[in-house]
Amino acid sequence: MANINYEILKTIGEISDSNKGWTKELNLISWNNREPKYDLRDWAPEHEKMGKGITLTGKELRKLKEILNEMDI
Repeated sequence: MANINYEILKTIGEISDSNKGWTKELNLISWNNREPKYDLRDWAPEHEKMGKGITLTGKELRKLKEILNEMDI
């Protein structure tokens, strides 16, 4: 498997946590020294391991926010 480098530039917020200590977080991350993107995924304590997640540009995140604001939940 290829080595993936990442740097968490800003922690936006924690969405949930599990009884095993993992947390679902929204962060601003630079993957492999590229332009930072908003990232939503599960992280192990100390961010040493990660689960599958999604990355969004600022434009995509704004559109998602718009969609969520229109939902009746």
